[in-house]
Amino acid sequence: MSQTLAPLAAAPDHLLAGRTVLQIVPDLQSGGAERATVEMAEALAQVGARCLVASRGGRMVSELQSKGGVWTPFPAATKNPVAMALNSLRLARIIREEGVDIVHARSRAPAWVAYYATRRTGAKLVTTYHSAYDGASPIKLRYNAIMASGDVVIAISEFAAQRIRRLHPEAADRVVVIPRGADLRFFSPLAVSPARVERLRVEWGLAAHERVVLLPARLAARKGHAVTIEAVKRLAEEGADDIRVLFVGDPHSDSFRRALEAQIARAGVGDLVRIVGHCEDMPAAYLAAAVIIAPSTEPEAFGRVAIEAQAMGAPVIVSDIGASPEIVLAPPQTPPQQATGWRVPPGDAGRLAAAIREALTMTASMRDEMMLRARDNVQSRFSIEHMQHATLEVYRRLLQR
Repeated sequence: MSQTLAPLAAAPDHLLAGRTVLQIVPDLQSGGAERATVEMAEALAQVGARCLVASRGGRMVSELQSKGGVWTPFPAATKNPVAMALNSLRLARIIREEGVDIVHARSRAPAWVAYYATRRTGAKLVTTYHSAYDGASPIKLRYNAIMASGDVVIAISEFAAQRIRRLHPEAADRVVVIPRGADLRFFSPLAVSPARVERLRVEWGLAAHERVVLLPARLAARKGHAVTIEAVKRLAEEGADDIRVLFVGDPHSDSFRRALEAQIARAGVGDLVRIVGHCEDMPAAYLAAAVIIAPSTEPEAFGRVAIEAQAMGAPVIVSDIGASPEIVLAPPQTPPQQATGWRVPPGDAGRLAAAIREALTMTASMRDEMMLRARDNVQSRFSIEHMQHATLEVYRRLLQR
């Protein structure tokens, strides 16, 4: 069973004040694990603890530092076994020199490094299961098992927790479910000026009448870009020429980007689908869109896009796999008048096209009602404050042992 966590107020702050927590993550470029790293650095600073982040760095370093975290340059992304062994010795030295009490690992290669470093030094180890690691072979299963080897193992959804218990039953009594959270100060329609939205639409070259279908995700096969192109082809055949589908995110590889561009050309939807790259102002991007889609073709441990879109009151369509059913309330499990979005079968271009069509044809009152339900869903279940407080409680419990 998952542990139930007490609220922050139930434990005195002095248990963490003056303590040092080191988070280790491959880089600070973009992504859910990286975002959570920065958010926990902020929470630790607020209770008087010191937070180090061992990483090779990236565009989020300045934000980390502005929120009280300390970046420690570290080659955490390497998967070379020899380099990882040397990294373990190097990390152990940092733990001793900096007086680190807890190491929090958020990815597999860094977790292997952290495991041996904490065993050498006596520091506590927390791991967060950020992905739905597959375990398709015994070797892969063994490599993935490190994410279930922490003194506490954080699952970011019930789906992830069930997966950990099934693949790594020895860790069942160390699993704590702490969903990811959205910063409702940042992801709020009231916090975004119309000028920000208009600036982004101009940057993307959009006409006033064009409606945006936004897919915000790293360009990778499992994120559903290919099925989206097929869905757009169907919509175009029906005469939907006023939509613009934007792929927002860094490419996983240049070859995959070229493959997407070729598919867009073959489908004849080059006028409708664009790859626009990284976006710095995601709250404005959500407001600039008529509908947000996250049509992943493989199960995911959470759905950060889905909670951010709901927090902004934007209609959202997700694949009905992984943790998405926990995040987006949708028929048939939820009555239409209580729905916060749509869930469609993964890889089904026809159902995805139908959901996009339905979202685009909502009346203004229907959209407003869904917006209120969606934001309330995030406020009550997926706030950043709950994620921060629950994780701080994990740290406190470890220090009390």
